[in-house]
Formats: sequence, structure tokens, C-alpha cells
Amino acid sequence: MIADGVDIREIVLGDAAGLADVLVRNRAHMAPYEPPRPADFYTEHGQRERIEATLADRDAGRTRQYALVETERDGGALLGTITLQNIVRGPLCSAGVGYWVDGERTGRGLASAALAEVIRVARDELGLHRLAAGTLLDNLASQRVLAKAGFEEYGLAPRYLYIDGAWRDHRLFQLLLHDDPPAA
Repeated sequence: MIADGVDIREIVLGDAAGLADVLVRNRAHMAPYEPPRPADFYTEHGQRERIEATLADRDAGRTRQYALVETERDGGALLGTITLQNIVRGPLCSAGVGYWVDGERTGRGLASAALAEVIRVARDELGLHRLAAGTLLDNLASQRVLAKAGFEEYGLAPRYLYIDGAWRDHRLFQLLLHDDPPAA
């Protein structure tokens, strides 16, 4: 359990309906931070396809995605996700991290708790050297989550991602996990 009444676990195909539900409820809340999405993205079918692709990427060692879920005692609803993406081995030994939390649950430390657990996995289980993250310039809440976890800002990426209908600048952050050599 990462917080009172909230667990983190790897995403599974059975999460498709719950994920579609929380994404529909959070569509307006997340729009300023997301790329344009097709209508199918907000359906159980669309989420099932995304999860299938994510699981294939996990099996290939490129991604790990986790669901933030209420405990069964608290209703069992899916509350967000956190993802280690673009996992690269060899001399880079790095991954990107991205996360979101249901708008009704923001400000309660869930993103911070989930990020702390994913940092542990990246360091202790995957042996990664570095995690990277980017935020929109005005996404102060996400920047606070990253700073609390020890991430340091290292740059600005002009027109980095196509978000909410335009190419948006992002602040770039990194966390160095260790200085051990990469696994052979």
C-alpha cells in the first residue's frame, strides 16, 4: 500500500473498463496536459488495445506501467497510472517516467507515493541509472512531485510535445539513481 486505502500494482488487461471510466471522468481535467486523443481512447476497447500494447512492451523490456487503485475495502476504483517508458539498457541505462492521478484525488500525495515506489523499482529491480521526466512550464504540481522525489531540473525543451493543440515547451528533470556500471 502506497497511501491509506491506495495500492500500486502492474496494469492488467482487466483494468481496461476502469481505466476508460476514470479517463472519461478526467477528460477536461487532463486536457491541458495531454495530446489530442481519438474518441476510441476513452472506451474500454481503446484502453484494452493500449494495455495489450503496453504489456507487449513490458515483455520486451521497454515499459513498466502501474495502476494506482483503491483497496477493495475502499471501493477498488482505478485512480491513475504511473509508467516507466522508453527503458533503454546499455551505457544509457535510463527510462522516462510519466504519471497522472484522478482530479478528485490530486493534492493528497498519491503521485508522490507512486513515484517513490517506481523509483525503488527502477533502481533496485531494474538497475536503471537515471530517470527522466518533463513537465509543461506551468505544471507546478507535477514539478513539486518531482522535486520532492529528488529530481533536478536540467533544461528547457522548446516545443517538446504536441499538447492540447500546440507544440509546448517543457521543463526537463532527471534523477540519478546510482553510479554502478550497467549490468552486462
